Amino acid sequence: MSTGLCVCVCAVGLFGEDLLQRGYHRDRAALAHVAEHPGATTRHVARSIGVPEGVVVRNLDRLTDDGLLVLVTNGASPALRSYRLAS
Repeated sequence: MSTGLCVCVCAVGLFGEDLLQRGYHRDRAALAHVAEHPGATTRHVARSIGVPEGVVVRNLDRLTDDGLLVLVTNGASPALRSYRLAS
């Protein structure tokens, strides 16, 4: 029984790690796109990397909070915001 419990705990840990890495992969893809296309809008990034806009908004917000990106257009709707790399 303890072996089965260990296997279940390990599987849950690996699943959680996979979800975390998937989020980082999207962050890296969004960051790379903005690096290649300064001033790219959220919608443009989403279409380019094949991810829903809502997910890209979270990725870009996280990258902005981390100081890697700068929001160029203040006050625009999330889909029309544009970003560039931070200096």
